[in-house]
Amino acid sequence: MISFKGSKILLIGGAGFIGHNLALRLKKLGANVEIVDGLQVNNFGAFATKSDNIPNRDLYLGIINQRLDMLHEARIPVLVQDARDYAAVSKIVVKLRPDVILHLAAIAHANKSNKDPYSTFGHNLRTLENTLDAARHIGLKHFVYFSSSMVYGHFPSGIVSEDTPCKPLGIYGTLKYSGELIVIAYNQVFGLPYTIVRPSALYGERCVSRRVGQIFIENAIKGLEISVNGDGSDRLDFTYIDDLINGVVKVIENENARNQIFNLTYGNSSSLGEMANILKSYFTDVKISYLPKDKLVPDRGTLSVEKAKKLIGYDPQYSLEKGFVKYINWCKETFK
Repeated sequence: MISFKGSKILLIGGAGFIGHNLALRLKKLGANVEIVDGLQVNNFGAFATKSDNIPNRDLYLGIINQRLDMLHEARIPVLVQDARDYAAVSKIVVKLRPDVILHLAAIAHANKSNKDPYSTFGHNLRTLENTLDAARHIGLKHFVYFSSSMVYGHFPSGIVSEDTPCKPLGIYGTLKYSGELIVIAYNQVFGLPYTIVRPSALYGERCVSRRVGQIFIENAIKGLEISVNGDGSDRLDFTYIDDLINGVVKVIENENARNQIFNLTYGNSSSLGEMANILKSYFTDVKISYLPKDKLVPDRGTLSVEKAKKLIGYDPQYSLEKGFVKYINWCKETFK
């Protein structure tokens, strides 16, 4: 087991939903943590302009401020820098000389990616290439890349493992899979140790990414109708943020996570209808409508986490019934 105490960890794109939660946990474990983030994607830059097309804008700005306040109180530096700038990222990496780099920078939304491929390429792949190329010059001990369950495309039998062939649909999944191949290539050519992490359908406190669970809860609180794409039977491996964070900690501290790919999810899927029913038990008057399913949204299900359980001791704790209820209660308090 690798000790966190005194280790230097750099998070690229680390001021977002996953990143700030992860940074706080790593700092608590004794690591020296720093963050590089342009604060553009699902952050201040996205909500800076007043617009009727941005629901809950002021609330989201308050949540982002809360994230940054928590990082400041934990004495975690946030270097405001666009990671698409190669010279700037290289200078930071060489100066800090981290032991571990966690790469989270991305437009983590399939619909937005399909509407703006150019911007998505820059934030997802250009930032990755810049960071990898800087990392290979400093003798980095470990590069952790955050991919996505979307790399699989359709789940052929309702469940996938890390050995399931990847056949992504659309821009987002394709660029995430491209990122995986680039990370592996840097290991092949330069011997850069890596781990690739594949999360799925994340939810939890201080998220402003407009993921499905967040939209459900916010609409219910405001008395608005909830729209479900499809007939409600589509299944996702909904994963509470704490389970992912615990999994990434296991990835960093275990040597046998090196040069591996891991699904880090709850490990058991639930349907959109089941999520809606949990919500209805807290908002009894909520109305649900059903819309046609987007053709670029793959038929998904469960991501097997048996490999992560076996190799790194991953142990997810939050079923949808447990984690989503916790998230609902947090949102209700936040909206007050």
